[in-house]
Amino acid sequence: MDKAAEIEWDPEEEAVQGVRSKTATIKRLVTYAFHYKTQLLLALLMLAIAVGTDLAGPFVAKRIIDVHISGIGKPWYEVGTEATGSFAVPYDGARYKREDRFGEGEARGAEVRVLQVGRDYYFIDQPITADGARSVVEPGQIAIARGGVVDTYPAQKLSPTELLAFFEPEFGGLLRLCYLYFGLLVISSVFSYGQRYFLQASANRIIRKMRNDVFGQINRLPIRYFDNLPAGKVVSRVTNDTEAIRELYVTVLANFFTGMIYMGGIFAALFLLDARLAAICLFIVPALVLWVYVYGKFAKRYNRIIRSAVSEINGMVNESIQGMPIIKAFRKEKTISNEFEVFNSRLFKYQNKLLSLNGLTGHNLVGVIRNIAFMSLIWYFGGASLSGPESVITLGVMYAFVDYLNRLFNPIVNIVNQLPNLETALVSAERVFELLDVAGDDVADARMDRYQGHVRFEDVWFAYKEGEYVLQGISFEARQGQTVAFVGHTGSGKSSVMNLLFRFYDAERGRITIDGMDVQKLPRQSMREHMGIVLQDPYLFTGTVASNVSLNDPAISRERVQSALDAVGAERLLKHLPRGIDEPVIEKGSTLSSGQRQLISFARALAFDPAILILDEATSNIDTETEAVIQDALEVVKKGRTTFVIAHRLSTIKSADLILVLDHGQIVERGDHESLMRLQGKYAQMYHIQQGGLVSAL
Repeated sequence: MDKAAEIEWDPEEEAVQGVRSKTATIKRLVTYAFHYKTQLLLALLMLAIAVGTDLAGPFVAKRIIDVHISGIGKPWYEVGTEATGSFAVPYDGARYKREDRFGEGEARGAEVRVLQVGRDYYFIDQPITADGARSVVEPGQIAIARGGVVDTYPAQKLSPTELLAFFEPEFGGLLRLCYLYFGLLVISSVFSYGQRYFLQASANRIIRKMRNDVFGQINRLPIRYFDNLPAGKVVSRVTNDTEAIRELYVTVLANFFTGMIYMGGIFAALFLLDARLAAICLFIVPALVLWVYVYGKFAKRYNRIIRSAVSEINGMVNESIQGMPIIKAFRKEKTISNEFEVFNSRLFKYQNKLLSLNGLTGHNLVGVIRNIAFMSLIWYFGGASLSGPESVITLGVMYAFVDYLNRLFNPIVNIVNQLPNLETALVSAERVFELLDVAGDDVADARMDRYQGHVRFEDVWFAYKEGEYVLQGISFEARQGQTVAFVGHTGSGKSSVMNLLFRFYDAERGRITIDGMDVQKLPRQSMREHMGIVLQDPYLFTGTVASNVSLNDPAISRERVQSALDAVGAERLLKHLPRGIDEPVIEKGSTLSSGQRQLISFARALAFDPAILILDEATSNIDTETEAVIQDALEVVKKGRTTFVIAHRLSTIKSADLILVLDHGQIVERGDHESLMRLQGKYAQMYHIQQGGLVSAL
């Protein structure tokens, strides 16, 4: 019971064993994505348009600042008073036009300047030698200092009305650019919505296909695969791991693709603005690549252990729920809680390690890189301001550069925030692909003609574990319509014979045939079409009594369900159910008695009208009265089909055509009831012990 003490789990070893390379995993994920490549390409195209229109904004803002706002500081030239046009500005009895507003061949008069000093603007009626630091020396005098040289110019302060006249020619262009900027924002928003919608829709379709593939693979896997794999671990891969992969497609890849396109577009824009400063900022790219590599190296290991721990917890919770009556009956609640705490503490430990890693390489590191980039910007602009007039950068360029630099770190932050989800998704993908890569049998749709039911075992050997044979040289023959019974002590190999006949497992040596056909050459699903089985512990699914008999097979009508229930004598035992065969059944049929569940299981087998019927200790959990009902029904339904019975109650197989007595995987006695009783061997001994026990009980 002390499961935790028996399990030796080395996290370091588990993190290394069975590791699929990240490259191979990514290739498999890309392969899944290619099933919906049209939608994904459409999403990426819309993303590119959204990014392009969004990144055009700072260029528009740069033109607004440099041309229509700061452009007032460019040289102005006097034009004749008769000059007309929207760009000619009247001032102090003359008209002036900015240098970039002259047409080709248009005459220019004296040069003048309009300069901003502090919050005020001044009119200088002459050209200036060089621009630099501006200051008002005294009313009517402006000083411009640059490189240790100070030049003084007479100036007239402009009133708000006069200043407005110089800006008025730019209002038309300014409004047009504002409309353009707004239009770009609208287009960016529309395409951003579109790319997010198509990307998420594609991701949902990808995960739907992956979940179908995983569940289909579960149906393809041999029974042997589940012998050592708790159900909770399988459930975790179908639900938790595929959901983590969905986040990869929806969130992680969206942020990575968006981030990469944004960063590419921003660097292109930076080089268009100023190649030297853009080159300085290129250090961000190798820093980010190194960042992702180092983070991934540690996070992958932590995430693999975390996902494994989650699976262990799921498996233990599932097992505890299934075995809750036993846990409570033997007062093992505290023991189970302690075992759970072992796994929970391990999960807590590595989640904290991942949390520390995320904290160390998260926003703090982004802030460091951002500050380095801004220091480079300040250093560059500071040096440019001292190196000469030709190196001075306009206010619009500086605004656009700062804007782009701020935008550059938004995708970086988004990428960094998704690194934990990326590593979690890759680890989950490894686990899912490991399950998908397990060899299995395709579910066959081919149908076979009904068997006659002639079964032969020829020197069959079988082992669940290599070298530990539970069946040794089993040979027997069951003819059509015969009833063959298997008896023996627990572990003698009775159920293993049935497992081989149903091909839940395959024999290592020997041959099993049905009507002369080797079962290993037949598709598993096709050969089971005409076989039915009733287990010792019948399993009922959530639904109704009728759906558990028909298993929702459209070929089995409601009348056929009712007939099967009547044939096994279920009418009397189920008649008290309020809704009859439409009575709801919850998982495992826990609201029904053992006899009722077994009768439904019998009816299920008979409804499918099998040529070969297997009863695996099917009456061991049924009371004597119910057993008598079933025995009477079986005498009718066994006609025309070959029946194999595994039974502890020897009184139930007295009428069998052939009884095989197994001991340690070998057939030690065979014959009918009368011949075996005359033999006075193991069978007779077991029969007398059971009869004596019954007499003593009476």
